[in-house]
Amino acid sequence: MTGPVLVAYATRYGSTREVAEAVAATLRERGIEVDIQPMREMRTLEGYHGVVLGAPFYMGNWHNDAQRFLSQHREALAQRPVAIFALGPLSTDEQELLDSRDQLDKELEKYPWLTPVACEMFGGKYDPSKLSFSHRLLAALPASPLHGSPASDLRDWTAIRAWASNLATELQHASAQ
Repeated sequence: MTGPVLVAYATRYGSTREVAEAVAATLRERGIEVDIQPMREMRTLEGYHGVVLGAPFYMGNWHNDAQRFLSQHREALAQRPVAIFALGPLSTDEQELLDSRDQLDKELEKYPWLTPVACEMFGGKYDPSKLSFSHRLLAALPASPLHGSPASDLRDWTAIRAWASNLATELQHASAQ
């Protein structure tokens, strides 16, 4: 690559930031210069030759910072390779994993100009002790899918690092074209 890659993330409770840090570290190990920043702090993508975006799904909704970032940086993102990862399912159930990936695909359909070089859905992390007051209220509702759920961490660090390692090749290939 001829310049740095930006790993931009949106997070509410820090889990996606931790995954973004692992992605950035893996890209660096593969010889890529990387900057890592929260999406909401980015004003320009000038100087970046590739972008990796990471954002969680909460109760079926993609983080607002991710939606805003894609809209605000549309022109710049259309000119460089982009990869996307999301965190979502709080279950290892195969159907829930497929449903979460479908949610990500449907969200990305709102941005027909965007053609990611790589896109992945990873398991999420849930820690009820860290929930905001409003999220605690929602999770306490009997109809909530989180009602009574214990803390869990389904982030597969081996899969995350493998994806990032493969991503290094994708980004180098895409920037060479």
